[in-house]
Amino acid sequence: MPLIDLPMEQLLEYAGRNPRPSDFDEYWDRAIAEMRAVDPAIELVKAPFQVPGVECFDLFFTGVREARIHVKYLRPSKDHGPHPAILSFHGYTGSAGDWTEKLAYAALGFSVLSMDCRGQGGLSEDPGGVQGTTHHGHIIRGLDDQPDNLLFRHIFLDAAQLAGIAMALPEVDPSRVGVTGWSQGGGLTLACAALEPRVKLAAPVYPFLSDYKRVWEMDLASGAYQELRTYFRNHDPLHRREDEVFRRLGYIDVQHLASRVTATVLHGVGLMDTICPPSTQFAAYNKLGGPKRMEVFPDFGHEGLPGHSDTIMAFLLTL
Repeated sequence: MPLIDLPMEQLLEYAGRNPRPSDFDEYWDRAIAEMRAVDPAIELVKAPFQVPGVECFDLFFTGVREARIHVKYLRPSKDHGPHPAILSFHGYTGSAGDWTEKLAYAALGFSVLSMDCRGQGGLSEDPGGVQGTTHHGHIIRGLDDQPDNLLFRHIFLDAAQLAGIAMALPEVDPSRVGVTGWSQGGGLTLACAALEPRVKLAAPVYPFLSDYKRVWEMDLASGAYQELRTYFRNHDPLHRREDEVFRRLGYIDVQHLASRVTATVLHGVGLMDTICPPSTQFAAYNKLGGPKRMEVFPDFGHEGLPGHSDTIMAFLLTL
């Protein structure tokens, strides 16, 4: 078959290219402490969309730096005893999507929480100096500020905070929580499972936000990673700060969080993916600390993977 990346035997041993900051663990321990100090001020509002057998709510909570985060929350209307929950995360610049996309899991007895990432296509706020959406440029937001102000730090924390909120709901069994998402959602799935170790199952699909330097060296800083090229062209055209830039991006590189994951992981990858190259995904997968398996689609890229949603559902049904 044709190759756009390393052959499989090398992918299975690939350790990543983007540097890991020397204070990486202290950075995230400090971030988690900040998250835990926040009063989430949870608000649950009955949604206009309702169907038989499922209750639908708009859930709001306060994340770090005082952002109000929006979540679509569905729960079985006749099962308020402890039952499993699934968190889902959307692709870059998107939103939580339609209620109907989540009904299958709710009908099977799960609570479902689908988060709008702050400042992207949904209702969650990015209070970083402006009102309304900020949409693009989130990888490089804060890159010239203190590392604690990187925007994806805050988004990773939102995902982990939501997991903790879900586990505290009286109708949810905190030992039976799973997370899933595709692309950016896959990256957030790994970040969430890393920063909230009680997550039991994680199903990332071609995760974004991994091994930035590898993306750059493959000349694939386009599409979702276009802002890396934009940053250098506008702010460091001679690449005098290149080493520092990639070191700082290492704080929000999910491959470096992967070793914290203890959840059982089902990872989906297309070997023809030129948006999130396979090697960047294997950089994270190879560092996972718990049980794991990889579903490999040799002829597919950053697109629908036939049957994989069914595989994920079968996996999450084991909660």
